[in-house]
Amino acid sequence: MELAGFATPEGTARYRERFAGHAAEGHFRQQNGLWLSSVGIGTYLGAHDDETDERYARAVARALELGVNVVDTAINYRFQRSERSVGAALGALIEQGKLARDEVIVASKAGFLTFDGDYPPDPAAYFQEHYFRPGVLRTEDVVAGMHCMTPRYLEDQLERSRRNLGLDTLDVYFLHNPETQLQAVPRAEFLSRIRAAYEKLEECMAAGKIRCYGTATWDGYRQSPRARDFLSLEELLRVATEVAGANHHFRCVQLPYNLAMPEALLQANQPLDSEAVPLLEAARRLGITVFASASLLQGQVARNLPDDLRAALGPDLETDAQRALQFVRSTPGVGTALVGMSRVAHVEENLRLVAQPLVSAETFRRVFFRE
Repeated sequence: MELAGFATPEGTARYRERFAGHAAEGHFRQQNGLWLSSVGIGTYLGAHDDETDERYARAVARALELGVNVVDTAINYRFQRSERSVGAALGALIEQGKLARDEVIVASKAGFLTFDGDYPPDPAAYFQEHYFRPGVLRTEDVVAGMHCMTPRYLEDQLERSRRNLGLDTLDVYFLHNPETQLQAVPRAEFLSRIRAAYEKLEECMAAGKIRCYGTATWDGYRQSPRARDFLSLEELLRVATEVAGANHHFRCVQLPYNLAMPEALLQANQPLDSEAVPLLEAARRLGITVFASASLLQGQVARNLPDDLRAALGPDLETDAQRALQFVRSTPGVGTALVGMSRVAHVEENLRLVAQPLVSAETFRRVFFRE
């Protein structure tokens, strides 16, 4: 049975109020009417086994208890197991009366082909049985042997995600790395496919299955405009407006952003109003919420930071992981800094930041813009 409801302004404000006196100013920020925590929990990495399932469920539950109300997952993460772990955590906390459905923002994604729980003995036979023979997929729909975003496929994946998560409604539903399509089709065809996907997602929103949608990317928003797989936020929003008018529900983007990948802040690659600006600035002007993924780059920026960065990001913080996360969540324009955490110990370490003030705008400009 799926839980009814979705994140609301009233519910997320109620969640925020529970941390009054503990959460520092700036930990919660208002985006498109909802209060989001400055740190969100991601669920990408890990083995596809029962032990990891249980670890993720405990980690997500602990994050929700400690001041995180943004949870990010995808149907292909750990072959659908991550979604089920998130669903188990949410269901348990709500049943215990520790959380209400309207207090938490749950995001998932579709686009990559995936198995169900484990590698099947015969992958080709699995996809034939579950996708090709039922007509969910056609051979020509699949790009690079792994990616699809046709309306019928998105509808199928959303139904599976709703079941996995145990939710009637997903707060955010991302097209997962849509730039993958540009490996195989020209841009005009890509935009035609985007349009068809948006039409389906607007239909899903009207049916109460999602609240909004967006694009979760790895390369697209960070590339040079000359790159084949470059994505223009302005262009993608224009398509949404053509599909559904000014009241369309394209509200969010996701892209990697961290100390080693600062393009969203520093690279002026997004055309907007006859100029070029960084993605974070474009999103701010266009009213788009930014989910920063890979905040710790799978741990690669969580150690051995230079002394000047340590001093700027928090000499009183305990670990470089906290400092690296502090950089992302303190960046102007970031809605939430996603960090993958499958262990309660990591959740507790990283969420000591909840009580810590953000890096000041003055310090941020001085250190990162040399002003």
